[in-house]
Amino acid sequence: MYMRNCWYVAGWSKEYQNALKPQKLLGESIVFYRQIDGSPVALENACPHRKLPLSDGKLRGDVVECGYHGLTFDCSGACVSAPTQPGNIPKRAVVKSYPVEDRYGLLWIWMGDPALANPRNIFFIENYDNPNWGYTDGGVLNIDCNYLWVVDNLLDPSHVAWVHVTSFAGAGTDDAPLDLERTEDGVIVSRWIYDQPVSPYYADLVRFTGNADRKQHYEMCFPAIALNKSVYAPAGSGGPEKEITDQTYINISYNFITPIDEHHSQYIWFQHRNTDPENKEVSEKMNAGAIMAFHEDKHILEAVHAGMQGLETPYIDLGLDAGAKLFRLQLLRKIDAE
Repeated sequence: MYMRNCWYVAGWSKEYQNALKPQKLLGESIVFYRQIDGSPVALENACPHRKLPLSDGKLRGDVVECGYHGLTFDCSGACVSAPTQPGNIPKRAVVKSYPVEDRYGLLWIWMGDPALANPRNIFFIENYDNPNWGYTDGGVLNIDCNYLWVVDNLLDPSHVAWVHVTSFAGAGTDDAPLDLERTEDGVIVSRWIYDQPVSPYYADLVRFTGNADRKQHYEMCFPAIALNKSVYAPAGSGGPEKEITDQTYINISYNFITPIDEHHSQYIWFQHRNTDPENKEVSEKMNAGAIMAFHEDKHILEAVHAGMQGLETPYIDLGLDAGAKLFRLQLLRKIDAE
């Protein structure tokens, strides 16, 4: 059901402190905390004795004490104390430990074979530390649907014409031809739309007046990380062979989808733009617009999930589904290989 030998985003780093925080990811119950030195820890959230969640126990310094009989576990998942039988720790008293890393203000977790976890393989965010790029605070949204419906949506530039009328929509987003590219890391669906008004979301953000050449770049990387790039250039200056100029506006939305279970997904995002690095007002306005749009997606995707769960007649695919179908096929092959 899931690709496991890869890095997923568990949440924003700031949400994990020296306290027990339970979560379910990929159908597995996990308890997170930070050690006294700030190092993150992720353990199976179940004492091996009678499976009481460790999150119902106590964090004592760097170790977790079960709230039932005091079995105590360190950051590796090893039992270091069994108070009811001193000096006789059960050999099978161990809980699963997950590799975790802080990067880009996010806490990443490796859900597969720990021996294969390499922090260098965490998704790379270009320009993250570039002082000339502005960013939004982003957010987190739980969506009551399978994560693959979110993946499909983030590989579908056309849905904005109907779902996001007051934000991302614009002339050409309904019927301009789409380009499909397969990459080593996933799939890109993109298109250029020429000499059309700037969409409402970006109208006050671009560096020029008048019509624009617009690129919609929807990229999905394994396991479920989307890089959605919007490029706006003055009409006549944009296109696949044209150089980026000082007037070209670029905004990248980074979207991290982590399955909670078969019917629920966690969606975390933030945006990065090549303008106004210190303008907090612009960042807040952009983030508010994104939150509104993503709640529009949430409404649609939860209804899609419910409809596909209770199929009464067969469903069909459209041409716009080619990117999502290709990504799903590649993802399934990786899951089968694992």
